[in-house]
Amino acid sequence: MALTEVYWDHHIPLPKLAPVQAKVTVALVALLCFINSYDGEFVFDDSEAIVNNKDLRPATPLNNIWSNDFWGTNLSSNSSHKSYRPLTVLTFRLNYLVAGGLHPVGFHVLNIILHAVISALMIDVFAILIGGLAYDEKGRILNHAPKTSLLAAVFFAAHPVHTESVAGIVGRADLLCALFFQLSFLTYCKAFNKGSDRDDRFSLQWVVVSLLLCAAAMLCKEQGITVLGVNAAFDVLLICNVNVYELSQRLLLRKKSFDVSELVRMGLLTRLGLMGLGGLLMLYARWRIMGTGPPAFTEVDNPASFAENIILRIVNYNYYYSLNAWLLLCPWWLCFDWSMGCVPLIKSATDWRMVWLLLLWCILVGLISQALCSQDSQRRRTLTLGLVLLVVPFLPACNIFFRVGFVIAERVLYLSSAGYCLLLAYSLGHCCCRWSKYRKLLCVMVLALLCVYVVRCALRSHQWRSEQSLFTSALSVCPLNAKVHYNVGKNLADRGNTTAAITYYREAVRLHPTYVHAMNNLGNILKEKNELVEAEQLLSKAVSIQPDFAAAWMNLGIVQNSLQKFEEAEKSYWNAIRFRRKYPDCYYNLGRLYADQNRHLDALNAWRNATVLKPDHSLAWNNMVILLDNTGNLGQAELIGREALRVLPNDHTIMFSLANVLGKLQKYEESEGFFLHALRINPNAASCHGNLAVLYHRWGKLELAKKHYELSLKLDPEAPGTRDNYNMLRRKLDQLKRSTP
Repeated sequence: MALTEVYWDHHIPLPKLAPVQAKVTVALVALLCFINSYDGEFVFDDSEAIVNNKDLRPATPLNNIWSNDFWGTNLSSNSSHKSYRPLTVLTFRLNYLVAGGLHPVGFHVLNIILHAVISALMIDVFAILIGGLAYDEKGRILNHAPKTSLLAAVFFAAHPVHTESVAGIVGRADLLCALFFQLSFLTYCKAFNKGSDRDDRFSLQWVVVSLLLCAAAMLCKEQGITVLGVNAAFDVLLICNVNVYELSQRLLLRKKSFDVSELVRMGLLTRLGLMGLGGLLMLYARWRIMGTGPPAFTEVDNPASFAENIILRIVNYNYYYSLNAWLLLCPWWLCFDWSMGCVPLIKSATDWRMVWLLLLWCILVGLISQALCSQDSQRRRTLTLGLVLLVVPFLPACNIFFRVGFVIAERVLYLSSAGYCLLLAYSLGHCCCRWSKYRKLLCVMVLALLCVYVVRCALRSHQWRSEQSLFTSALSVCPLNAKVHYNVGKNLADRGNTTAAITYYREAVRLHPTYVHAMNNLGNILKEKNELVEAEQLLSKAVSIQPDFAAAWMNLGIVQNSLQKFEEAEKSYWNAIRFRRKYPDCYYNLGRLYADQNRHLDALNAWRNATVLKPDHSLAWNNMVILLDNTGNLGQAELIGREALRVLPNDHTIMFSLANVLGKLQKYEESEGFFLHALRINPNAASCHGNLAVLYHRWGKLELAKKHYELSLKLDPEAPGTRDNYNMLRRKLDQLKRSTP
């Protein structure tokens, strides 16, 4: 089928470019907008999905990506978010292999390239949605609206709301989903005979390929299944040329009988049946993979979904929709996280924010009425398909079918923004056609809007380059968001600025009094500052709010141990282990508690458990060697030390402890070897020089002993015992000199 030239297209103030030129132009715009994020760090969710995700490591079996979620947690686990995106994780793994490790540049560059490719492909998608489906003799899509589709694609390439998906590496899921979404739609279009005047023939093979590409999109991100809705709308409105308004009038008012046989002849019902069956199979498979149960979200993640009154729930959901619409219209206020008080709930009909709900629905009703009731078939189809592309990809995030784990997420607007860009380009084209005498003014407005988009993308991409700038940028957008203050505090603490971090953690707790993670981190910092009483109060409150918070139980045990509340500390440690069975750090700290109480066997057992759960737990190995050394069990200490070095062959602290044991066993040569090896790894260790000097002193190598005593004192003049040993050696050397004839 081929439609006539779109009448408003030539009025748009853009040059008419050849298909390749148009795609290159759009791709360059996309690169221009986001190129400054190419050397950014791993930020925010990247740490969990990439840095700490073992599924990226070559040593991890490849099959794990098919049984684990996006974050590397097994889907059967209660802590899993059930986000099943194995194809996305596979690309992360390929990035890791190609780069030879966790180097963020390669991850960022691929994201930017994907966005450029998707933006270029949008020209073909928009061309079909606006001008219909037709091919030239070489099988290429004929673009009946070259300027409109180019303008819409440029808007899409430069829209600032895409920054999270492009500059944030975990946004790869949205990018890959969008790419397969496009391919599924374009493949579905290929199912219809090129150049044929008959509409009752279609290629079953291309429909099947389209379904497979839809499944691939879904394996990148769950949102991919919505392409079936867009394909169905395209089929009904463009292939079968059904007037939805007239059809609804016939069915509701029964003015005329509806001839179903015509749709059967055209194959519409067959195609819809195939897509419906394919979609149900995908959903069923997804449901089984997920463990037949939805992920568990808390009120913090999505407070509106926990409102007891269903009217309040509906009102707040609609307010969220209006905020998403505002992000598309005015993407200046962008934030990495919109939860925890960033968007307070509407609890009364007198809340002034109710205006935004009414405005949203007035605009939508106006657009829908224009889309359905317009006498202009071209306008009707363009508006309808634009609305379909805007709304359908957003449906999984709208809380209608299931509860989602966020209030607003800019990344979920990546596909929906394509519908918005199509409607915006159509509106500008229509305005240029209707008000041709203001064409220059409209041209200036379009250029100004694009310039604003490009500048905003560049600024926002720069903010995504580091966690410090990303988290700090959110303070002005969501000052009531406790999570923003928490993340700023955590970033400051990681960089060593604990004093400033305390301020932000306290603000996070003030804004959200049950924020247990902020309490835990604040308690940790106060513990390090020896403010133990307040630290104990905070951690006790955290575990009373969330009794299964294992990390808080362990930290509470550490504080109670420091306060010499040994019984309470032991109970806290065991509570931590009860809620997290595989907790090597907790066993290590439990061992320290037992060692402080001279319960040596219990301490050794606890540290042994730590090394079983985490074989490279250096501190646990080292403490076992030291305890056995201090209690005179030198033979057992030697065995443990050698076992530890088989696991950690380059750990200088274990070498140092084993060397001390071997020295006491008078295995001087072996002891010397371990001391020297430890010093090659850490040459500025004063204690290692000092103990090696003691070994040489005992061994009778007095000049070497003198050399290492002096090196130790040079590195640490206050080293305990070293000065006395050195003075003793000097007296001995003086005596030897005097006694020598």
